[in-house]
Amino acid sequence: MTVRNALLALLEQGPMYGYQLRAEFERRTGATWPLNVGQVYTTLARLERDLLVEGTGVDEEGHVMYVATAAGREEAAAWFTTPVERTQPPRDELAIKLALAVTVPGVDVGTVIQQQRSATMSALQDYTRLKRAASGPGDHDLAWSLVLDSLVFAAEAEIRWLDHCEARVRRAASAANPVVEEGAQPHSVVEEGAQPHSVVEEGAQPHSVVEEGAQRPSRNPGTENGTRIEEAAR
Repeated sequence: MTVRNALLALLEQGPMYGYQLRAEFERRTGATWPLNVGQVYTTLARLERDLLVEGTGVDEEGHVMYVATAAGREEAAAWFTTPVERTQPPRDELAIKLALAVTVPGVDVGTVIQQQRSATMSALQDYTRLKRAASGPGDHDLAWSLVLDSLVFAAEAEIRWLDHCEARVRRAASAANPVVEEGAQPHSVVEEGAQPHSVVEEGAQPHSVVEEGAQRPSRNPGTENGTRIEEAAR
């Protein structure tokens, strides 16, 4: 629909043929979105079918000239006053690429982000240089400058989005593979200051050791006591 409405807006200014329309469109937009002349003539045929443009004859070189009808001028005016809908966003190749990169095994998402960020930074520098050059006082220079502004802001936003994606991917990787903090002991290691259960606490004697002051039992208590009694009787 963008090409259709753009051609109507151009034809509202006066008769033109296909090649003129393509050249005028690219001149006003800085050739940011090149048009195929075949697409221009196909669109003109549809506009003529819908009674939005009409032929006015041919020029000296045999080109068929077109002009917007009253209905075409009304549609062009409505296009300028109608907001661009965002309910159906256009396909974004980069967003699709990253969405698949995080789900396809073996893809280094960090490398994908870094390479795209470098390319976008380079494009941003090019747009900035072009913007400095397109600073004339004319309406066409203003039109081209506005297009460049759009490209600059889009590139800056893309770089910020890539930084955001990189941070989220790193957080996701850290959550999936937690690292033991420095100084923390694994669960199998006894905590500092605590003795293993098999080690006797400090100051306590093992159960097999006789307490201090207690006599070790005799192998034959009765005999030992009897001998001591007899010795005492003598």
